[in-house]
Order: sequence, then C-alpha cells, then structure tokens
Amino acid sequence: MRSILMKYLSKFTTLSEEEQQAIIDDICMEEYKKGTVLLRQGDVPTKCYFVLKGCVRQYFIDEAGKETTSNFYTEEQAASIFNYYRQDRSSPYTLTCLEDCVLVVGDLDMEQGMFSKYAQLETMIRKMVEENLGEVQDEWSSFISSTPEERYKALVRRRPDLAERVPQHQLASYLGMTPESLSRIKRRIHEQDF
Repeated sequence: MRSILMKYLSKFTTLSEEEQQAIIDDICMEEYKKGTVLLRQGDVPTKCYFVLKGCVRQYFIDEAGKETTSNFYTEEQAASIFNYYRQDRSSPYTLTCLEDCVLVVGDLDMEQGMFSKYAQLETMIRKMVEENLGEVQDEWSSFISSTPEERYKALVRRRPDLAERVPQHQLASYLGMTPESLSRIKRRIHEQDF
C-alpha cells in the first residue's frame, strides 16, 4: 500500500526518497469494514480520503427521499468534499464503504500544518486535483451528450471492474437510468457480442 503513495509522491513532486518516506510515515492509513459510513449528508466534513484498496460510494438523498449515486471511488482515487467556499459547509453527500477498504485519511484541520512541514505536498495535492478535475470535466461532457447505452459502454471501457463490484441499482443510479433499463442494455450488449 505504501508503494502506491510513493508512486504519487514521485509522480507529482521532486522530493528525495527520504523526504517521501517522512511524509508517508506521517500519513494516517485506516482500515474500514464494508458498510462503514465515512461521512453523512448534512455533516460538516473534517476528513478527506485516498483509496488504497476498496470502493467508496458517494450518494445523496433528495427532498423526495430518492437516493442518487454520484460517484464511486476505487483504488488510487481521492474522495473529498470541496465545500470550503460555501457558507454552509455541510456535506451534500454521504460517503460509504461498499467493500472493506484501506484508506489514507487526511485531517482537514491539520492540512495546513502538513503543507507547512512539507512544502511540496501542497503542490502535489494541487496537481492531483487538477488532473482529476480534467478527467471529471471530460467524463461529464461525454456523459451529458451520450445515450444510456453509450454511458454504460464508456463506463465498462474506463472502469471495467466497477460493474462487478457495485450493486446494479447503484450502478444504474450513477449512470442516470433505472435498474431495469440497465438490465436491458446489458442483455442487448451481451446478445450483440454473440
């Protein structure tokens, strides 16, 4: 697990191996059981997470009580709620572990101290966020201009293991369709392949 962190430190910084190791030694890694709620909708986030192993689901419940999945975070993805700019800092989302997880846990109150101690860490985080934001923008652009079948095919291309790791009703919600529609699309694609 620590090798994944080393990879990111090497990719986004010019720190020496000793400096990288010092940062890794200061980072908190936690194990969470499947079903653990990391953050509840309406609570103010105090932590951010980086997935080393497992799957974390991000979802919200609207005023009518409808649950909508807005993301799945898997290995080497950061799960954070960016709401510092808002007057109401309560989270619009819930984060829940869909599998047993190993996560890097960042304390948002201690973030500035870590950045002061390790100056390049802030640069690394910024670069990771910029890279992720670019990917999210590309995915969103593709998502809104595609059919439900195209969305599913794109998901299978980009994240082939996700369809096997998460419940179908949550995957359907994430793709903006009903579970029945997703079943029909999967069946149609399967029939076309044979």
